[in-house]
Amino acid sequence: MSKRTVHIGCGAGFAGDRTDAAGPVVDSLIADGAPSFLIFETLAERTLAQAQLRHNSHGGTGYLPSMLTFVGPVLERCLRNGIRIVGNFGAADPLGAAKALRELMDQTGFSDKSIGVVLGDNLLESLSPDDIRQWPLEGAAQELSSAKVVAANAYLGAEPIAEALNLGAQIVVTGRVADPSLTLGPLVHHFNWSWTDWDRLAGGTLAGHLLECGAQVTGGYFADPGIKDVPGLADLGYPIAEVMEDGSMVLGKAKGTGGMVSLATVKEQILYEIHDPSAYLTPDVVLDITEVQITQQSPDRVAISGARGRKRPDRLKTTVCMAGGWMGEGEISYAGPNAFRRAELAIEILKARVRKLGPSVPAHFDIIGYSSVFSGSSGLHQPVTNREKAQDIRVRLATRGVDRKLVEQTVAEVEALYTTGPAGGGGVRLHVTENLDTASCLIDRDLTVPRVKLI
Repeated sequence: MSKRTVHIGCGAGFAGDRTDAAGPVVDSLIADGAPSFLIFETLAERTLAQAQLRHNSHGGTGYLPSMLTFVGPVLERCLRNGIRIVGNFGAADPLGAAKALRELMDQTGFSDKSIGVVLGDNLLESLSPDDIRQWPLEGAAQELSSAKVVAANAYLGAEPIAEALNLGAQIVVTGRVADPSLTLGPLVHHFNWSWTDWDRLAGGTLAGHLLECGAQVTGGYFADPGIKDVPGLADLGYPIAEVMEDGSMVLGKAKGTGGMVSLATVKEQILYEIHDPSAYLTPDVVLDITEVQITQQSPDRVAISGARGRKRPDRLKTTVCMAGGWMGEGEISYAGPNAFRRAELAIEILKARVRKLGPSVPAHFDIIGYSSVFSGSSGLHQPVTNREKAQDIRVRLATRGVDRKLVEQTVAEVEALYTTGPAGGGGVRLHVTENLDTASCLIDRDLTVPRVKLI
């Protein structure tokens, strides 16, 4: 197969993705016989915050807990067939993730293969919390002067990924990198693109953007029954990009799987999370999609070209995590005749009990199925229709605060409704968890020192 085409498949689009999705992708890459890579994009801001909590709590695992369930089933086939793996499942502990993969590789007879670890996104390695508190954070939920900074991670680009591949790494583990960079790094490595060839970098970044959310582009998130019907969602195929040396590509999916790749699915994914189509900012290039051409070549194969690029930004996006106290939830169900009115009475009782705990205790109330997503700040969306016909209602109380005991005491009021509230309550669930606030800012590039370690 010519070096002029490289195939990149996606095995996961988020941390909770299907762990069997990569198998058919690997089968297709092997069958195609082209130079190939497999990426795993698993690191949303929420996922990284959760990893920081685990890592900072009694030495817990800071990498993605499901990493080995994603990689394990396909590792041997990938390594035997020259398919190199790139994933951001390192989260808050890329070295820990690499060591776990190293052990798995040794057990399966690949001790001669190396793992590249991308480091440098963790800014607390070189900066103090006091430095970070001076940054103009957007979306901060508290005064930074008193905030406990738990983590600060810059969105690195594709250069250290390409460097790790150039050094011979068969697997590259990263922490926080920009999602499209997982794809761009292998492309720059394979084609030896210049880091100032903005149009090719833009094409590679667009390929990464199409792959990064996994099955969104093959019909998963796209599906809307009766409006946008998609076949075979239970066996949804994940995407594969066949990228040419000029940065153009054909997007398809794993062979013999459900889902679809069409003009509509591709267009939706191209526009996903794009605020300015002429200037999508990444650490590697400013992507302009306004002249992109999309053509349906054949069923489940869409050709994409025309991405344009401009010089990369001088600053990098950074996510800062700050200790946010505790979050609590309590739920209880009411079923049968008059269920809705009993749910309303339960909320009246809970509101009164929360007021007794203190006038400043925050609480939000939902009647799930009738007024939850669209409930607004009041917790009750009016008017609600068909109340008398409601046969299955779930009440939810949510609260948060810095005092764990007070949060626990607040949600415990839900369980007390078993005997003190309306008749027929059941199925109580209580949950209290540590919370992190996150905020973002732009920082100068020279505050980061990306580096690669081989193990």
